[in-house]
Amino acid sequence: MTSTEFPAIDRDKSPLIDADYDPERIAAALRNSPHLLAADGEAGGDTVRFTTPDGAVFTLTLRDAPPTDDDILPDPLLNEAVAAAILNDRNFCVASPDYQGEDTITVQTRSGGRYLLVLGFESAESDQKPSTPAADIAQAADRVLISNPSDADRSAAELLNYIAATWNKQDLPLRQHAQAVARNLLRALDQ
Repeated sequence: MTSTEFPAIDRDKSPLIDADYDPERIAAALRNSPHLLAADGEAGGDTVRFTTPDGAVFTLTLRDAPPTDDDILPDPLLNEAVAAAILNDRNFCVASPDYQGEDTITVQTRSGGRYLLVLGFESAESDQKPSTPAADIAQAADRVLISNPSDADRSAAELLNYIAATWNKQDLPLRQHAQAVARNLLRALDQ
């Protein structure tokens, strides 16, 4: 009996390993939406949490998506806003709300991962605190700081950390500007 020897997986090219980061990518896409306040997801996880402007917390659960040829019917729903935010991110090529189930979105990553996101509402009594814009800004700043940044990027990241730490004392225009700076720093980091 002969044994088959398999080559080692190239971690930089494997779509299986890349798929572990899809919850983070979905959360990052949602954070870029003006219709949502905050979002978080963990690599290797299967859930993304996001907060709407009225403070409601929702979850998206990643599940394997069945193939579909259904036509998409226009209808303004929360899942459309979520799908639009995901589709605006460069890591995704498909984000289609499913109107038969009205609580699901089919997404496909550029690396070939395909998921059915199931929208669920989280009660106010949840033991997990929702992500906040301040936490998102601090996370973006930390990502920049650990990436061997230029002096200008380091200064911007340190300023973002200060703004995040003093979030409740900052006015709305500064908060919005800090969110825009954080998004731009992350985009530059991802390129």
